[in-house]
Amino acid sequence: MTDITAAGVYRLGDRDVNRMGYGAMQLAGPGVFGLPRDRDAALAVLREAVAAGVNHIDTSDYYGPHVTNQIIREALHPYPDNLTIVTKVGAVRGNDASWNPALSPADITRAVHDNLRNLDVEALDVVNLRVGGIHGPSAGSIEEQFATLAELQRQGLVRHLGMSNVTSAQIEEGRAIAPVVCVQNYYNLAHRDDDALIDSLAAAGTAYVPFFPLGGFVPLQSQALADAAARLGATPMQAALAWLLHRAPNILLIPGTSSRAHLRENLAAATLTLPADALAELDGIGKVAAPAH
Repeated sequence: MTDITAAGVYRLGDRDVNRMGYGAMQLAGPGVFGLPRDRDAALAVLREAVAAGVNHIDTSDYYGPHVTNQIIREALHPYPDNLTIVTKVGAVRGNDASWNPALSPADITRAVHDNLRNLDVEALDVVNLRVGGIHGPSAGSIEEQFATLAELQRQGLVRHLGMSNVTSAQIEEGRAIAPVVCVQNYYNLAHRDDDALIDSLAAAGTAYVPFFPLGGFVPLQSQALADAAARLGATPMQAALAWLLHRAPNILLIPGTSSRAHLRENLAAATLTLPADALAELDGIGKVAAPAH
């Protein structure tokens, strides 16, 4: 079995987590909506991930909605003492499977209680406030929303707070209200707008968790990536994940899958060594793909 501790650990909140984690979004049905095609397979993926050493799982109660958290509970409850489950609030699903903002204090409070109920826990390990839209962060104050989460934290319902799909200004605004233990934004080797933010968060001891780290729901399409991976004896997905682990020590990965075979492939990226020439080649993909400013 792959030793995912080869990628190191990072302090997230009050626990050390292995930097290679797991994102549970794909455990719901098509389009992250409704029931999975194979519930037994979804349960098996979660159990294998934890057996392999994964102790950081990313989820949300609006996946499904409710479905993913209920599968996590069925597969893993009572949870191992070292398992950190990170969830997020700030959206709801429409009956048509649409993704709709839900950022009022009442919405956020309801979402926290939904997560508590469906995960069957007394307190949530980490809750991320998801702010922006589907095209990235949106400018604007998050004071009311983050203050609502901070109040739920004071009530003992949430242990630690994070943010998702946010700007640097919103992170600073949140930090003035309560500590921020992680930031979850869109980032991969070809989409590197957050380069400076990652470095500043690393200096502050704050985790950075890239979502869609492989370029979306499908692997990042790049001949340069495919060529570099082939020379490493790896898949493009493994090379892209390994590059993220090399990018900064505060990066935590949450690649998702509903397949045990794909899970094993993702976890194996934790042991992939990138020599200097391969690292430079992968770095170059981001330079080519970056838009002109």
